[in-house]
Amino acid sequence: MAGMTVQDVVNRLWDGVQRSGNTVDRLETGDPGMAVTGIATAFMPSKAVIEQAIAQGVNLLIAHEGVYFSHHGDTSSFEGDPVFEHKRKRIQEAGLAIYRCHDYVHRMNPDLITAGLVQQLGWEHDVVRVKPEASVVELPGEGVTLSQIAGHVKRQLGAAYIRALGDASMPCRRIGLLVGYRGGGQTAIPLYREEKLDLLIYGEGPEWETPVYIADAIRQGHAAAVLAIGHAESEQAGMALLADRIRSYAQDVPVYHLTEPPIFHIL
Repeated sequence: MAGMTVQDVVNRLWDGVQRSGNTVDRLETGDPGMAVTGIATAFMPSKAVIEQAIAQGVNLLIAHEGVYFSHHGDTSSFEGDPVFEHKRKRIQEAGLAIYRCHDYVHRMNPDLITAGLVQQLGWEHDVVRVKPEASVVELPGEGVTLSQIAGHVKRQLGAAYIRALGDASMPCRRIGLLVGYRGGGQTAIPLYREEKLDLLIYGEGPEWETPVYIADAIRQGHAAAVLAIGHAESEQAGMALLADRIRSYAQDVPVYHLTEPPIFHIL
């Protein structure tokens, strides 16, 4: 599609997905009528990613999370803050449009972010159930130990570390995958119970909810385990899938997927 504007790309993003007024998806910076010369997707529009985008000649960055440190885009607490003001000025001077693409990809069927994680882990052929909030995979044979699965997840995602709860030698066959902040008890605990899971793998969630439930289950004699892999680590691959999708119709401009090293490290 030649001569695309920012708004053209945004409109194509929502093709086939039910729009709703209750969304955080919006153009956070830039002119919707600007001609697009380069597109990039990213999990987080951090300073590091923004500089990569500018260096690549990108003028439309499609990011899963918000640019200014707030899920709902409220920047009133940051006005005058030097970090906030520097970032805003850099984006404006570069003429960079940034579109927040959060709800769209989660509302696809299947959820594109979950599909990206499943693909990155190499479990596409092991999926036995796809739900709006999760996918369930069933590994062949008698399963794989929690320790082996943790090593596999770290290698496939390039994660420096993940957090584990449960017996490292426990065989895990039936696994629930929840991306992002879906590790909370209202989502993860019913999934564990209803799908008769051995293992929950999720991005993150309140530590006083699902982890305590699983710890209680273990102490009551149930076989159960959790791998908490990190919010970014769970959603990065889905945004790479989105870049592939955009390439199918934005063939006249370069399309990239941008990443950065994990921002946390272990001391």
